[in-house]
Amino acid sequence: MKRVITYGTFDLFHIGHLNLLERLAELGDHLTVAVSTDEFNLGKGKVCSMPYDERSRIVGALRCVDRVIQEESWDQKPRDVQELGIDVFGIGDDWQGKFDHLAQYCEVVYLTRTHGISTTSLKLDIAMNADARK
Repeated sequence: MKRVITYGTFDLFHIGHLNLLERLAELGDHLTVAVSTDEFNLGKGKVCSMPYDERSRIVGALRCVDRVIQEESWDQKPRDVQELGIDVFGIGDDWQGKFDHLAQYCEVVYLTRTHGISTTSLKLDIAMNADARK
């Protein structure tokens, strides 16, 4: 069995998230998704629109996702890869080169993101629409 893992916040779930997760699932037989906890996001200076429990539940409900775990720190990735028997670490290409150190444990793949959509752009659009209604 070929095991794949990815990490992310998955706030305001959108088609770009789905496209990425489906493509990652195609790289193996089992996809584990580590969803960033609220506490970890706060440490990164991020505030999520949805709490961890809701974000992880949405991700876990997808047919292409086999398992959801918590992402609690930057340094847990090598441990997860080894303990879970991961063969492929995959993530969006905006992280290109940032996780090459994991290549000593598994294959590292950077996938192209869906053009024209991101959580940041969605949050900006929502804020602009809210301001326009005032």
